[in-house]
Amino acid sequence: MIIDTHIHLDDERYKEDLDAVLTRARESGVERFIIPGADSSTLKRAVTIAEMYDDVFFAVGVHPYDIEAFSIDYFEEYVQHEKCVAIGECGMDYFRLEGSDEEKAQEKEAQAKVFIAQIEFAKKYKKPLIVHIRNASHDAKTILLEHNAAEVGGVLHCFNADEELLSLADKNFYFGIGGVLTFKNAKKLVNILPRIPKEKLVIETDGPYLTPTPHRGERNEPLYTTLVAQKMAELLETQREEVENFTTKNAQKLFHIS
Repeated sequence: MIIDTHIHLDDERYKEDLDAVLTRARESGVERFIIPGADSSTLKRAVTIAEMYDDVFFAVGVHPYDIEAFSIDYFEEYVQHEKCVAIGECGMDYFRLEGSDEEKAQEKEAQAKVFIAQIEFAKKYKKPLIVHIRNASHDAKTILLEHNAAEVGGVLHCFNADEELLSLADKNFYFGIGGVLTFKNAKKLVNILPRIPKEKLVIETDGPYLTPTPHRGERNEPLYTTLVAQKMAELLETQREEVENFTTKNAQKLFHIS
């Protein structure tokens, strides 16, 4: 069995054929799906989907690009729902910073404020974090450590292969590995993967984005986690079944799902 720990099923690109997407995945052994909270405007759809399917779960949170929509009161409506398993995706992303140095500093400060608020929210409800980090490893790691995020732990979604973050494995954090692992230009991630403890690895798609080879250019979907598992098995010199077993156990432990 594979658990897709990060799949945006609430995205419009799945609206017309969601049943078929899930059926294809299940037929290939993908049996659990977690919808991260990224854009508050789609949260209600994520909840609805989770209520429709026994094997779909969701998280509440806001992506660093959408911090203007951050509202603890709104998240309070859903965080105690029986299908809510995490807080996020939240974090730091400096990839699109624009403007003057002062404007960039203000954006970083705003992202940090919302990130910290979601860490505290996760601690309040004792739910793990789904953490998004892009071009901001040092600042994000510092915040996670200073605010004792290890209390709830979480996953570094779409792990960026930054060695600085490896030490978070000892702070109750897991590493989400997706289609990027199959890319020709993913040498850094390929090289660092064996250094991540097996008990800290989970699989994700980040669909509809980051579709693995040989389907790049197409919409990503949970079925393709099988390609990630196969690539992981090759790099770790083991069988795909073993990869599926330990990543599933890790995800079950992290998100408290069976």
